Amino acid sequence: MKVALLTGGGDCPGLNAVIRGVVKVIDNAGGECVGLLEGWRGAMEGNHIPLTPAVTDPIIDKGGTILGSSRTNPFKNEADADQVVETFKKLGLDALVAIGGDDTLGVASRLYHEKGLATVGCPKTIDNDLSATDQTFGFDTCINIVMEATDRLRTTAESHRRILVIEVMGRHAGWIACYSAIASGADYFMVPEREVNLDEMLRVLQKRRDGGKKYGLVIVSEGAKLNSDGGYVTKDQEVDDFGHVKLGGIGDHVAKIIESRMGVETRSVTLGHLQRGGTPSAFDRVLGTRLGVHAGHLVLKKEFGKMVALRGTKIVAVELKDAVDKMRELDNSFFEEAAEFLK
Repeated sequence: MKVALLTGGGDCPGLNAVIRGVVKVIDNAGGECVGLLEGWRGAMEGNHIPLTPAVTDPIIDKGGTILGSSRTNPFKNEADADQVVETFKKLGLDALVAIGGDDTLGVASRLYHEKGLATVGCPKTIDNDLSATDQTFGFDTCINIVMEATDRLRTTAESHRRILVIEVMGRHAGWIACYSAIASGADYFMVPEREVNLDEMLRVLQKRRDGGKKYGLVIVSEGAKLNSDGGYVTKDQEVDDFGHVKLGGIGDHVAKIIESRMGVETRSVTLGHLQRGGTPSAFDRVLGTRLGVHAGHLVLKKEFGKMVALRGTKIVAVELKDAVDKMRELDNSFFEEAAEFLK
């Protein structure tokens, strides 16, 4: 059996662990693996490298992806989708394991249902917003990075009696903001699931200051919507192949509001791609490896059109089309628990 792997969309810690898991299972069964380079672009152009245990055994501790990635969408142009089919034929592939988020897996699902390609999906997003799995690899590493960064920022905020607004990732879901706010003891946080009440935020910050806390920490998801304008804060109106605008700048926007209305020096910090980088945590290495192993077994059993997912402590198979059908938003119970500290 000859199996291709690709990684699409944003990189995150744990991708290489997945690659390693798939390659080991296929190799153990006497099969062969190749890696398509730079996501769906590699699938369209046929750019690939051989993947063997000798290549993938040492990569479990490495962040990012050895295959490269892109936000290429083959279905933006029907001819490009047909080119993916041609790559399958030219390389003599029997199956493809696509590792990515809702966009990447959405393409894998369409290739299976519309083009008849044997695809298996593996969920990847540090935003933790795929509904079919309880948690995605990369999320644990990400929130630990945000927590550590916030801990470091606290010392300078306290020294200068400032308020610091920390902008984190989270286009549609506030898992990163909520978890990191709880873990770092932030005074307030903003998530896409809830319309931001700026007056309430200012009231809480002022209450803390009046109570003797001479600094403040606010964590805000890039996709949070301010009640003053009711929409995303964007860097520009340019969209990627999947129609997403580039978010960013809400932290600076909120910081200016705080400073102008409270009269307290306020700075903003955007953690950006720092959240994606570096060595994966033990949890993400283990989860990535387990998902990769199970994805490899789905290929061997020819259970295509499915995605591996974490349910409780078990790895299960779900239909790809169902996996990308609904966004996994922040569970309200997490917000309510954290809200005890927003009063």
